Amino acid sequence: MPTSLTRILVIFPGALGDLICLGPALDAIARANPGAEIELMAKPELARFAARRLRVSRGHSIDRREVASLFSGATAEAREFFSQFGRLYSYLAYDDAGFRERLERYAPGCTTFLPFRPEGASHVAAEYLSMIDGDALLSTFRVDVPAEDLIAAVSALRSAGISPDAPYVAIFPGSGSRSKNWSIENYLKLATSMAEDIRPVFILGPAEDGLATAIGKLNARVLSGLELPVVAAIARMAAAFVGNDSGVSHLAAAVGTPGVAIFGPTSPHRWHPIGEVTIVANQSLDSITIDEVAVALGERLQRSEGFELEHNSMNGRLR
Repeated sequence: MPTSLTRILVIFPGALGDLICLGPALDAIARANPGAEIELMAKPELARFAARRLRVSRGHSIDRREVASLFSGATAEAREFFSQFGRLYSYLAYDDAGFRERLERYAPGCTTFLPFRPEGASHVAAEYLSMIDGDALLSTFRVDVPAEDLIAAVSALRSAGISPDAPYVAIFPGSGSRSKNWSIENYLKLATSMAEDIRPVFILGPAEDGLATAIGKLNARVLSGLELPVVAAIARMAAAFVGNDSGVSHLAAAVGTPGVAIFGPTSPHRWHPIGEVTIVANQSLDSITIDEVAVALGERLQRSEGFELEHNSMNGRLR
C-alpha cells in the first residue's frame, strides 16, 4: 500500500491524564503539518474521545492485533496497517529494540520513538513539547467540547434531577490511585460548606461507585457511569471543579473550567492540570484541611465573573 503523507499516526499508551498532557504536543504536530490527518492509537476509550476533541481526526485501539504482532514478529497485516501513514510518533515500547525495528521497517525514515512520561524538571506537557520541538503555549491549550457533548451533558444532568441552569461545582473524589485521594469524608464536608446557591455535583468513575450511598445521604447529587465526552461537557458547564491529582481534573481544567486540584505524594510542579487551577498540596493528604480547599474554591468562584453570563447563554442555546 502506498505511503500517504497526509496521515500521521501517534501511538500513545497512557491514561487520561497522560493524554491531556500530550494535548499541546498534538496541537504542535497538527500545526507543523497543515492539511494532514492526525490519528491517535491509544486505549479504546481514549482513542474514541480524542477524535474531534484533541485535534485528532480518527482514533485506533492500541489493542489491535497489528500492535501485538510488533512485539512477537512481523506480519503482513501489520505491514498493511502501519505503511498507510506518512509519519509515525510512537510513545510505546521506547526501549524495545525488536518493536522499534519492526515498526521502522514499515515506515522507514519517518518513525520517531519518544519516551512515555519523560524525565525532566519541567511540567510533563512541556517535556512532550520539547521532544518534538513544538512551539505551542501550554496556557492556550484547550480540549474541544462539541455541541452534541453539551446536549448529552444537559440530558444527564436533568436525568439526575440537576438543573443545568443553576450553578454547580463538579467534584471528582477519585483517581487512578487511592494514595492520591483526599478522603471522601473531607469531600462530603466540603460539599456541605458550600453556599446555598452553589450545588455540589459528585461525578464518579467505575472505581468510585461504592461512594454513591455515602454521598446520597447528604442529599448531594451523584452522576456515575458516564462516557468521557459527557464528563468533559459537564465539567465545561460547571462554575468550578474540585478533584485530586487525576485524569478528570486534567480534563476539567483543559476544557476551560477553573478549579482546585489537591495533591499529595505526586509533584504538582510536574503534573498540575493545565488551566486556571489552584493547587492545594501537602505530602500528607490528611494534613490538608477543608478550610484550605474551601478558601481556594471560593477564590476561584469569585474570579469567574464572566461565568454566569456564559453559562446562561450556553444553556439557552441547548434548550
